[in-house]
Amino acid sequence: MTQNLGKSSIGLQPNVAALLSYLGGFVTGIIFFVLEKENKFVRFHAMQSIVLFGLLFVLQIVLVFTIVLIVLVPILNIVGLICWVILMVKAYKGEMFKLPVIGDIAEKNS
Repeated sequence: MTQNLGKSSIGLQPNVAALLSYLGGFVTGIIFFVLEKENKFVRFHAMQSIVLFGLLFVLQIVLVFTIVLIVLVPILNIVGLICWVILMVKAYKGEMFKLPVIGDIAEKNS
């Protein structure tokens, strides 16, 4: 569903700010979540980026140290790449695209 994006308090178009919140994973998500004070669309996408890519980062670390499961790391990387591209495209189009579970967490905390 496309949203009326309103204005962003950081001087960028909301769809561009939402896209950029995914660009560097959870790091840019944190940056945009802290900087954006007003726009719920940008804050939602920033929080979704923090939760998704933070979770993927932690899972990769755990899997690397679990030698038996290290074969899952490439699969996790592919899933992360696919999510990254889809979420950036959806954000740029102005869609409030929610991932299962993660999207609900992001919506509640944005």
